[in-house]
Amino acid sequence: MIETILWTDAGVVMIDQTRLPREETYVTCTGYQEVAEAIRSMVIRGAPAIGVAAAMGVAIGMLSAQTEQEFEQICSTLAATRPTAVNLFWAIDRMRTRYRELSGRPLTEVRQALVSEAKQIRLEDIAINECIGRNGAPLVPDGKVVLTHCNAGALATAGFGTALGVIRAAVASGKKIEVFADETRPFLQGSRLTVWELQHDGIPTTLITDNMAGHFLKSGKIGCVVVGADRIAGNGDVANKIGTYSVAVLARENNVPFYVAAPISTLDLTLASGDEIPIEQRAAREVTHVFGVPVAPDNTVVQNPAFDVTPHRYVTAIVTERGVARAPFVESLAAQVNRGG
Repeated sequence: MIETILWTDAGVVMIDQTRLPREETYVTCTGYQEVAEAIRSMVIRGAPAIGVAAAMGVAIGMLSAQTEQEFEQICSTLAATRPTAVNLFWAIDRMRTRYRELSGRPLTEVRQALVSEAKQIRLEDIAINECIGRNGAPLVPDGKVVLTHCNAGALATAGFGTALGVIRAAVASGKKIEVFADETRPFLQGSRLTVWELQHDGIPTTLITDNMAGHFLKSGKIGCVVVGADRIAGNGDVANKIGTYSVAVLARENNVPFYVAAPISTLDLTLASGDEIPIEQRAAREVTHVFGVPVAPDNTVVQNPAFDVTPHRYVTAIVTERGVARAPFVESLAAQVNRGG
């Protein structure tokens, strides 16, 4: 299994996803500021993985912190890194809750408990992803191609993956499937990360550019689309990597099921719809340059939203560790949350 992030005696170790697939190198963060920068610069990315990293950032920050004021500064710094992925805030809130439970305990005990909590969040994430895979595998048609967008695999989580977890579980169940991976401009998570992961697993994978998706969805080769999510509103609207909305509309036009795979921690039932989801805006250079090489004229005006929102009417089902939710999502998602672990 790909080790996306680990707690070690040397610090928080994570694979540097900005260097894949050309180099498989690892970054060791010895303080919370370094963890925050790794999240901000997308050394680590993917909503569940960001959550695990934030929890470990809180824990490693408290190894040298002395006061509650410092604890809050650590949490605030990590929370300010990326605004869309709700798992980030979920993990920080969970660490805050654990910290409050330890009020009045010796500092050494508090520190150890926070480290243990962060490690537990990582282990739970892997188990949750395996559950999502088992729940989603029956939805994948045998003998067909699965289209995915961005990277919702082991690299986007603590291990196994959400959307790619569904694919992995389907293959493990004996289904003969192939994967078409959108390249996912401008950061190329599909070409750099998803193809790299699936090649490691020996799953047949074909890379396509983003603007080829409609052509292949119309061709009849695609049996279903499976993507991850960074935040899901109470009505089932889904925020995911930019370009997901286009794929969903094209899938509906061509009667191809569109599935979203995500943990319960990605649900944000406090939001009535996707209109309330904050969309991260990233640097223009990600669009005007590819691997440092300019591909646009100087002084080009750029818009670079990192995510878009797919309205729930285009979503066939949402797969979580607690089952498969279908419309009306207001009811089915709430039922999953209320069901408990």
